[in-house]
Amino acid sequence: MIHKDDQNTLRARFRGFYPVVIDVETAGLNANTDALLEIAVVTLKMDEYGWLCVDDSINFHIKSFPGAIIQPESLAFNRIDLNSPCRSAVTEQEALREIFEMVHQGIEIQECSRAIIVAHNASFDHSFLMAAIERVSFMKNNPFHPFVTFDTATLSGLVFGQTVLAKACAHAGVFFDKKKAHSALYDTERTAMLFCELVNKWKRLGGWPLTPCSSDF
Repeated sequence: MIHKDDQNTLRARFRGFYPVVIDVETAGLNANTDALLEIAVVTLKMDEYGWLCVDDSINFHIKSFPGAIIQPESLAFNRIDLNSPCRSAVTEQEALREIFEMVHQGIEIQECSRAIIVAHNASFDHSFLMAAIERVSFMKNNPFHPFVTFDTATLSGLVFGQTVLAKACAHAGVFFDKKKAHSALYDTERTAMLFCELVNKWKRLGGWPLTPCSSDF
């Protein structure tokens, strides 16, 4: 049973999970063969009144792993120029090391047990992240749940009747600039704000904290 003083914490709200919002930009749709090109991470926190909000962020341009496939149509879609001197790309290993350090620190501070990925169409982002983790042999240090995710496309479909990120944001009152779409950092920031609104809207409607039940489950 959750004590009253613990209601307004991430660990109480998400059953010990630490929600971490991510977005990836890739050179294709196959996580095992196509290159991961960008990744951004946004962490969340809860204030003393139980309102969810954005905490911190980190993002990287990623060097293609050896043998990775680059689909030209994917580059055209996400407008990534692999030859741009502004990319300052790092290896998957370098990016994941810093991301893991940030997430593990957040888990400890929030007294959670494990991180859980929040993403728009989460199965896609989850698959590319897990494939990268496996490639660099970081599985033992992996803070993320191996298969459970919070999918904002599904949640937005339930709450707003919209599954497209830009349209869901519009209904949530989150400004979305379509010209900045498909930047990993921008999409992650918008997804984080959308997720916060989804959770906070449920709270405003009286769905959280839970009404005590007569029996324990």
